[in-house]
Amino acid sequence: MQSLPNRLNTSYSNRKHLRLSIALIMLGHVAAPAFAAEEMLIIGSREDARRVAGSGSVISREQIHQEAANDINQLLKTVPGLYIREEDGAGLRPNIGIRGATSERSSKITVMEDGVMVSPAPYSDPAAYYFPTALRQNAVEVLKGAPLLRYGPQTTGGVINLVSTPIPQQLGGSLEVSGDHRGSNDVHGWVGSQQGQWSWLVETAQRNGEGFKDVDRSNNEGGFLIEDYLAKLGWQSAGDGPQQQLQLKVQYSEEVSDETYLGLTDVDFSRDENRRYGMSDIDEMENRHSSIQLNYAIELSDTLRLSAVAYDNNFSRNWFKLDGGSAFIDAANRGDTEAQEILAGTRDVAGLRYKHNNRDYESTGLELNLEIAAGNHQLDVGARTHEDSSDRFQPVEIYDQVDGALVFQRLVLPGQSDNRKSESDAFSAWLIDDWQVNEKLKLTAALRYEDVESDEVRYGNPQRSTLGSTRSNDSSEWLPGLSFTYDVSEQVQLLAGVHRGFSPLGGSATREEDPETSNNWEAGIRYNNGSWFLETIGFYSDFSEKVENCSLASPCSDGSTSGTFTTGEAVIQGVEFQASRLFSFNRFRLPLDISYTWTDAEISRDNAITGVTDGDELKDVPEHVYSIRTGLEHDSGWNNYLVAKYVDEQCSRVGCNRDTSGFAATDSVLVFDLISRYTLRDNLEIFLKIENLFDEQEIVSRDPDGARPNKPRTGSLGLAYSF
Repeated sequence: MQSLPNRLNTSYSNRKHLRLSIALIMLGHVAAPAFAAEEMLIIGSREDARRVAGSGSVISREQIHQEAANDINQLLKTVPGLYIREEDGAGLRPNIGIRGATSERSSKITVMEDGVMVSPAPYSDPAAYYFPTALRQNAVEVLKGAPLLRYGPQTTGGVINLVSTPIPQQLGGSLEVSGDHRGSNDVHGWVGSQQGQWSWLVETAQRNGEGFKDVDRSNNEGGFLIEDYLAKLGWQSAGDGPQQQLQLKVQYSEEVSDETYLGLTDVDFSRDENRRYGMSDIDEMENRHSSIQLNYAIELSDTLRLSAVAYDNNFSRNWFKLDGGSAFIDAANRGDTEAQEILAGTRDVAGLRYKHNNRDYESTGLELNLEIAAGNHQLDVGARTHEDSSDRFQPVEIYDQVDGALVFQRLVLPGQSDNRKSESDAFSAWLIDDWQVNEKLKLTAALRYEDVESDEVRYGNPQRSTLGSTRSNDSSEWLPGLSFTYDVSEQVQLLAGVHRGFSPLGGSATREEDPETSNNWEAGIRYNNGSWFLETIGFYSDFSEKVENCSLASPCSDGSTSGTFTTGEAVIQGVEFQASRLFSFNRFRLPLDISYTWTDAEISRDNAITGVTDGDELKDVPEHVYSIRTGLEHDSGWNNYLVAKYVDEQCSRVGCNRDTSGFAATDSVLVFDLISRYTLRDNLEIFLKIENLFDEQEIVSRDPDGARPNKPRTGSLGLAYSF
């Protein structure tokens, strides 16, 4: 008879293969080879975002191209309602929050690429240690408010959908190369075509990043290498029968980065913000990601369209790094000279733990959606069945620091907390009704259902032949929402909405824990006269139980680095504002885009169990965030752009407003980027980019393990060729 862990693993494997088989049979039955399918969009164009019955933003291909963007953090700082906490200065592992969803490793928002969830295990372990390479994205969509209930599982703050390069309608391609003054270089290229019913595209992004930090007693500067490959093959039907499309998308990427969790003490940061302690010299992240996505669509009639998506994502990572460095940082910040000397390498210390944070993730699912046009109603009816898992086997290497050098001592095999597998089985269903009541009023009614079963096995020995412990959690939620837009005139539109927010607990949840839920409101006004676009939206999120997801990268406010921490009742409220205008005079054009977000995020009731009190500020939510994008374009092809981005200080743990230590919050930071592009001929451009023009570096994060800076001034030169 099989042991419990083996039975669970066998059951999960059988379910996974059964679902994949069903998905492939369904998609393979409806058509032979197939498609040049449309992009998987959740909003559409920038103009569509300005009419949605909720809050929407689209970062277009034009903006990505203008800014020569390769860091998703810097792109998203131009979108209102988003909170970005930087970590490594290169955007490798973003921490993104949206409205009521705080930014703990982006685990409280739904991140998708081409409509498919990309977090390694969206239900079991949603922390985004994998994030698609920004360099190869064609657009980025952000959706907030009640319409986001079409997507999930995270439905509190918002949804981010990354849109990959579409297949061109005729033979075409692009090649862009750039390098910076430190020796980093980026290469992004793609080529594709459509011939008759068939279409194809191949693409790669290659990044060789030189770090900007100086590691004590080492030549290591914290660089990284990324290889990312993507291919699409499509077919579409011809003739008088039902129109059908099918597209196969395959992606593979690898990353090696000399990144660490160890930051700096405040004293050392003030002396040299780009220093790294020698204790972190051997820290390194290695990961690889692969995905297969199969999209099918058929026009059953003029009013009926069926689409299906089958996907399988796999992610493996081993982040070998110092474990427990925060203890030295905290002690040194309190004035402990011994801890400071250990960090500096001038004092010997025994028993340093370097953990292989080794994890394998799987995420598999099938989604069906039926679009129905019925008079003034546009309906979406659909369901998704999904399974994911997170498998941890994390041994520890013990080192001594002797005369500033690290000396290996022994290997310690993992105990139960580092030798476990979490699994989730989720079913989602939705009904969305866009009802054009009359020429002025449009209502969007949404209802989503989430049913999640999670299990975790902790093993009693490294061989996994004995069971240590198990835990499980079942939860189901009905999530309703209602929103509307009302056209007061051709230029003025009102909007408002309310919806139920939901955040699953993860695979480590116990049976008595409840998922985070919230009531989320928004209301606003838009003005668009063809020249100016102005939008102001107020939002309000009321949590009966605000929950933090704990990890080493983002410890909870109680210091926990695994599981969850429930802080109790909380309210997050704020205002988003954006304005856009294109000024034209003679042969010049001056684009202007402004975004601003004010947020108040606080505990709303004393909680004796967790120790929080009414008025405690929540972590990772800055009060003020704004960006200004402007430029000067000329008919000659010489275009210049300036982007200013400001992020206010933010709490590193709940209640930092009552903390007098000075180590519980980040600094505010204002950064300017300058980009100049010149067209050499119709299909060839040269560009110069200077990031952080005035070389302003501040403490932008205290997680994980100490003060961390943003990227210093960096100059890049590049060429972009298209055909």
